[in-house]
Amino acid sequence: MNSTEARTPFVPNDDAHPWRRMVSVGDSFTEGLGDPEESSPGGHRGWADRVAEVLASQVDGFAYANLAVRGKLIRQIHDEQIEAAVSLKPDLVTLGAGGNDVIRPGTDPDEIATLFDETVTRLSADGAAVVVFTGFDVAWNPVFRPFRGKIAIYNENVRAIADKHDAIVADLWALKEIQDPRFWATDRLHLNTLGHHEVARMVLRALNVPNGLQPMRPDPTPQRTWRAARGDDLVWARTHLVPWVLRRLRHQSSGDGVLPKRPDVVPVIGGDSGV
Repeated sequence: MNSTEARTPFVPNDDAHPWRRMVSVGDSFTEGLGDPEESSPGGHRGWADRVAEVLASQVDGFAYANLAVRGKLIRQIHDEQIEAAVSLKPDLVTLGAGGNDVIRPGTDPDEIATLFDETVTRLSADGAAVVVFTGFDVAWNPVFRPFRGKIAIYNENVRAIADKHDAIVADLWALKEIQDPRFWATDRLHLNTLGHHEVARMVLRALNVPNGLQPMRPDPTPQRTWRAARGDDLVWARTHLVPWVLRRLRHQSSGDGVLPKRPDVVPVIGGDSGV
């Protein structure tokens, strides 16, 4: 049995994990936006860095690259990141892609999934284990709630593609812990430190990797009046939503001109902490 066959969400592994080279590709979710960390490359830490730190603490010679860039659509990820990822010869790849496409009006989740399938095919061709993500359940967010059905269709396609390629599914839709404003940054578009931490814990569970990351229990949501809540909504819309919509109308991306934060596989400094 090879390492990719041994590591599935359904087969427990008692020995140390087999991976030595992890490469993460995708958009802002994988880049780590919303989880600022001055000492991290690019100024953001994120769930992928946290997972890599845990994996590095358990084996010798572990190295990690993160090619994700904010704002990228799946076509851009496919064209700009995949061959670079494969050239780094990873034995573990994480792919978080399609989210920006699904929440664009007029896009077809089946068409997005076709390109997703091509991407997974290429990433897994040399035997690397591939981790893919379903989309978030956005029922808690009134702005993105209209896309919930579309995301659900896309998720079913992702699960079918994962089954076809024996990929590992990291199920964001089922991660109920983060379906709460307290786990999201002020822009309501990206996870905050709490959210990235919980995603890291979920990914490690999907990989069957024991770790010391502890659940992060935020304080209860403070009670606010209706007027105060609507005032916050107006500030958010003016500061974050309107610029986001304008970029879509102008076919601009927040990632234009942004380079990957970890373009090569290098040793990871950090450990299996609960922080």
